[in-house]
Amino acid sequence: MRIDKFLKVSRIIKRRTLAKEVCDAGRVQINGRPAKAGTEVKPGDTVFIDFGRRQLTVRVVEVREHVRAAEARELYEVVSEEFKPDSVLPHLEDDPE
Repeated sequence: MRIDKFLKVSRIIKRRTLAKEVCDAGRVQINGRPAKAGTEVKPGDTVFIDFGRRQLTVRVVEVREHVRAAEARELYEVVSEEFKPDSVLPHLEDDPE
């Protein structure tokens, strides 16, 4: 299955078009290699996604074409999840005028 479709079916990313954009922007890796939207994913693969403030690493457990929302979490297991603190992100300064 294509990685963009897996991200949508597993509900890690809500829309497939957004999943495609994230992949094509170089924010997704499969087994340590950059992944484009059409890259195939299979059980056992490790997927890293950089959401900006949040970085998520999951291991693919199962690949299915269709799954109910309640069962979507069963398609992967979270290996790690990191959040960048606000101090890492640029802050807007108040204009003194």
